[in-house]
Amino acid sequence: MRSIWNGAISFGLVSIPIKLVNATENHSISFRQIHTEDGGRIRYRKVCELEDREVDSGEIGKGWEDADGTIIPITDEDLSHLPLPTAKTIEIVAFVPADRIDPLQMDAAYYLQAGGAPAAKPYTLLREALKRSHKVAIAKYALRGRERLGMLRVVGEAIVMHGLLWPDEVRAPEGVVPDTSVTVRDKELDLADALMDTLGEVDLDDLHDEYREAVEEVVAAKAAGEAPPEAPSSPSSGKVLDLMAALEKSVRAAKESRGEEPDKGPAGRKRRTEREAEEREAEEREAEPGAEVSHLAQRRSARTAPKGTGGKKSTSTASAKKTVAQPRKSTAKTAKSAQPAKRATASRSTAEAKGTAASKSTAKKAAAKKTTAKGTTSKAATAKKTAAKKTTARKRTA
Repeated sequence: MRSIWNGAISFGLVSIPIKLVNATENHSISFRQIHTEDGGRIRYRKVCELEDREVDSGEIGKGWEDADGTIIPITDEDLSHLPLPTAKTIEIVAFVPADRIDPLQMDAAYYLQAGGAPAAKPYTLLREALKRSHKVAIAKYALRGRERLGMLRVVGEAIVMHGLLWPDEVRAPEGVVPDTSVTVRDKELDLADALMDTLGEVDLDDLHDEYREAVEEVVAAKAAGEAPPEAPSSPSSGKVLDLMAALEKSVRAAKESRGEEPDKGPAGRKRRTEREAEEREAEEREAEPGAEVSHLAQRRSARTAPKGTGGKKSTSTASAKKTVAQPRKSTAKTAKSAQPAKRATASRSTAEAKGTAASKSTAKKAAAKKTTAKGTTSKAATAKKTAAKKTTARKRTA
């Protein structure tokens, strides 16, 4: 890596020769300005306003513009006499805990490379001292014509310097915080926590610039004379009724993206029931003033009402609405309490049926006995008549 600055770290009386190397690089795609009619490049030329001619870099210097527009020339010789001890030195001024540094102050990052074999021992000494103290070093240095503030810390086995903004360069967050009074419910915080837990952590190495990749595809297609690919349309999130609905939808979407099944089991069904009730309440709040809000159960009752009622609610319809409006728990309790009564009624019905069957059987037996008795009596009468006839016939013969 090419160094952009050469100097030394001043650590008390210890001097460590180092080279400053950029720790980051920009991968964003940059475009050139062209003439849309013929595709010619558009370039900026440095022109002197007084002479109306283009000048090269050797003829360009620095100047300070006064309030009235007057330009005061400033030469490098004028600046060379300024008391700037950090012109070629990174001067460590303090060691502080890392949490004392506000991330808002952090700017560009640089690797500090040891400048040759003589710098190896003091470089390693500073690195190990920073590791053992769990602190960072605050330093001053000069770069690109101005004095800057920096923070030195250890990354792996290297020392990294982050450029820091001066404290007066960080703006206060005035007018950013909402000025209205807002109350956040515990249930909303619970849903926010659930969403955070569902999203979980992420490996930053897995993240990439999707926009840059899409631009590269467009450029490659245009270069090959093909039509650029169409960007996929982002799914519409739909109308968000309230914060609770948005949080719950976010939790469900996060679970579905991870292959989990939301709202499963008794707890899931309870959450689903509560969510549906809250969505109905939100819809009622969103309704226009004076508009009549009909629940699903009411609409079903109106459709099933008899035609002859003239649009009036029947007794069965009213009782059906009351039944629908009752909570599930009370319905379950009523069903449980009704079960013993049902069993008692069934027992009584069974006993009565058995008694009826027994009485019928007794009546049939009595009728059979009567029939048998009649038959016996008729046989006896017939036998007597036959005997009388025989006796009469004998007398006549004699």
